[in-house]
Amino acid sequence: MMRSFGGWIARTRRIRLLVLISLVALNASIPLDARAQDVLIPMDERQADHLKAYGAAYWAVAQGYTVDWLLNYRGGAFLTQASDELRQELAIRGVSFENIDAGRSATIVAEVESESSNTAVVRLETAPKIAVYAPDQTLPWDDAVLLALTYAEVEYDMIYDDDVMGGRLGDYDWVHLHHEDFTGQYGKFIQYQNMPWYIEQQREAEAAARAYGFRKVSDLKLAVAETIADYVEGGGFLFAMCSGTETLDIALAAHDTDIVPAEYDGDSVDPDAASRLDFSRTFAFHNFTPVLNPHEYAHSDIDAGLPPEPIRNPLLDHFTLFEFSAKWDPVPTMLTQNHVSTIKGFVGQTTSFRRDVVKPSVVVMAEAPGRDEIRYLYGTYGEGTFAFYSGHDPEDYQHFVGDPPTDLELHKNSPGYRLILNNILFPAARKKEQKT
Repeated sequence: MMRSFGGWIARTRRIRLLVLISLVALNASIPLDARAQDVLIPMDERQADHLKAYGAAYWAVAQGYTVDWLLNYRGGAFLTQASDELRQELAIRGVSFENIDAGRSATIVAEVESESSNTAVVRLETAPKIAVYAPDQTLPWDDAVLLALTYAEVEYDMIYDDDVMGGRLGDYDWVHLHHEDFTGQYGKFIQYQNMPWYIEQQREAEAAARAYGFRKVSDLKLAVAETIADYVEGGGFLFAMCSGTETLDIALAAHDTDIVPAEYDGDSVDPDAASRLDFSRTFAFHNFTPVLNPHEYAHSDIDAGLPPEPIRNPLLDHFTLFEFSAKWDPVPTMLTQNHVSTIKGFVGQTTSFRRDVVKPSVVVMAEAPGRDEIRYLYGTYGEGTFAFYSGHDPEDYQHFVGDPPTDLELHKNSPGYRLILNNILFPAARKKEQKT
């Protein structure tokens, strides 16, 4: 059943309003200038809470404010018209902002639109409807995108297979996938097969497959993957992290063969599986080889961090964002807005992408220097767009089964989480013809 986050936001807002007066009084850094006609929300080092700032921008768009995203200006700042309501909302959320008059606002816009600067103004028009594809029972891992959306106070629905198969994807502008296994191998967590959460996950998946007339879980997951592909092809926006990126493409490529070992579905792998993969339907990857060993904790050689690679040193692991032309390539520019260009690394079931299996049409947005590994990419698929971000949690280097979720109150300015939240605003942007 679809679950909504909107009610939680409403209850929280009522509580926050009770402390509004004291919060504003304590925030001496926010002068309420009667002449101010606009508000600038900086996204550089002067922003106290980058993650909440995204939520504030989303809220402003949803409330009907005119919001401009100033790409490559002060870390991707937001400019909107001033009001007491907006200032109060920003103060409650702890978001830094600057009151500016009409003259200063016009100067900033002229500076950003200047042909001599690698900056651009993008109007955010409509708050996208957001869905996170995840089961009710989210063990063994929590989802970084759920954490980010919840902390930023952005409304979303949680959907799963019944919603996808029931044709509800069309209700949403933005859909997220995380550590789902679309190959029907339960995340290849066979070492946990006697754990209660694994047993329940398997029971529910098999029951769902039977309910839709499928003999195996992998058949249901393929149907879900193909429905998601149709959604994007028709104009939807897909964001995926960790193994959701990899297993989606594996399932689509293996639509006419069987790559699932008997330990997971009761029948053998197709001996000709490798030669029967169809890469014409995949999003980002081609020429990859699935891992057919049921006991190997890996899905394919898409992952550049495929075992038995030595454990990485967290102090040395990092990746860098590419810089794009804001005026010529606005989409990757939007998706890479940040106050730093180097992001600390983090691992997951899919840690990074091998360059040689990424399709030539895909745009690489971040890579690990010296490793020839891709960490962040995007591309078009039919009329829609997708972005894949490898790794599990940008602020938990190696998240283990049973670890507590990351407390984003401790990571308000996380560059890694900023990349997630760039994606929720991209569907709100008014698209311009790309220059040629």
